[in-house]
Amino acid sequence: MNPSAPAPAEAASLPPTAAPRLRAAWSQAEALCIKCGFCLPACPTYRESGSEADSPRGRLDLMYAVAAGRLPLAAAERQVGLCLGCLGCETACPSGIRYHDMIDAARMDFAARIPRHGPRGWGRRLLLGSLTASPVLLRLAVAALALYQRSGLQAFLRATRVAWLIPPLARLERLMPPLGWPVSWRGALSQPPRGDAGEAVLLTGCVMDAAFGDVHRATVRVLARNGWRTAAPAGQGCCGALHLHAGEEHAAQALARRNIAAFESSGEAPILVNAAGCGALLKQYGRLLARDADWRERAARFSGRVRDVTEFLAGLKLAPPGTLPLTVAYSDPCHLAHAQQVREPPRALLAAIPGLRLVPLREADLCCGSAGSYSLTEPAMSARLLARKMDHIAASGAQAVATGNPGCMLQLRLGAAARGLRLRVAHPVELLADAYDRG
Repeated sequence: MNPSAPAPAEAASLPPTAAPRLRAAWSQAEALCIKCGFCLPACPTYRESGSEADSPRGRLDLMYAVAAGRLPLAAAERQVGLCLGCLGCETACPSGIRYHDMIDAARMDFAARIPRHGPRGWGRRLLLGSLTASPVLLRLAVAALALYQRSGLQAFLRATRVAWLIPPLARLERLMPPLGWPVSWRGALSQPPRGDAGEAVLLTGCVMDAAFGDVHRATVRVLARNGWRTAAPAGQGCCGALHLHAGEEHAAQALARRNIAAFESSGEAPILVNAAGCGALLKQYGRLLARDADWRERAARFSGRVRDVTEFLAGLKLAPPGTLPLTVAYSDPCHLAHAQQVREPPRALLAAIPGLRLVPLREADLCCGSAGSYSLTEPAMSARLLARKMDHIAASGAQAVATGNPGCMLQLRLGAAARGLRLRVAHPVELLADAYDRG
């Protein structure tokens, strides 16, 4: 146990703190940090900075001290803000510490202090309240950004450096990855399956629905090729992961209830997710709503049905795909490898494609620096982690890199464009769909 922090059982005797959620998480913790250091090489920010304060155990020390009332909440804000939430430390931890409970609680306390009327409050309401809540607005936003890139306006602004006159705008402009047009994919749901294996239901999400319709379409095609019908229940929407990681627990819970209600009409059909970050939270809906007597059992049943699409497909006896001559490296999405502990299924699917050569990728499960909105809030560290990832991808000799999360795909496309690499960034299910098209 960390000798510098009182045991959670002593929390009731401690003075009041300005961090109520952090104090509650600490007092309910099943284990505390024993300072073994196993988490250090698993932490991307520690590997980059070498600073103990940027490591999981350093952050835990700060959060324990805040929870105990010995430090103000502001003392931990910088280090907590620099955490990617990749959960590599939880995979490495021999004590089973639920690090993400502490980080999520700290972010809730920070969010409670953000002024509602001000740039940060307005920005959060635009992103978390308006865009993710409205598929139409989100698709329009993606279309507008794609038009900006393809019309020549982006090239003009970069050449003239007009955007550089407004530093925040210039930073956002530099971080924008190449975007495609929003793709209508729902017509694929009517594709007749080759057989009658059953029905699966698909989480359409928000970003995936607006910007990655090709992945949804590929998912439906692969399922149909293997005899499965696919449905997308009405009434579903954003999973709430962005909200929870921004400290907006109540908003995340409201979105969870909406999705649970939407999917209950599909009986016991498996709920498939092709976005790792979404899948990680959906599998935790039971925990997210554990204090809600009306919803906790429904949430637990829902979470028990959730599968990542690669996890589901790897459990089937798949129809043989065609030959796809391609050299591919696989980069683990953090919330698939660490939060869901799903590592081998996507690799097994790729390795089963004839002609595809799966090459090793150094530090494959180290975060690429995307982490939701992290590239916007911590652009310097995000860029360093992306550079590290791109160095390894370039060294692998891969023609394509596969990964199963929209943020990772956007981040890697940004890295490839910045280096001028002719590199395809694809979801594993897209490559499998390509192979079936060749069969």
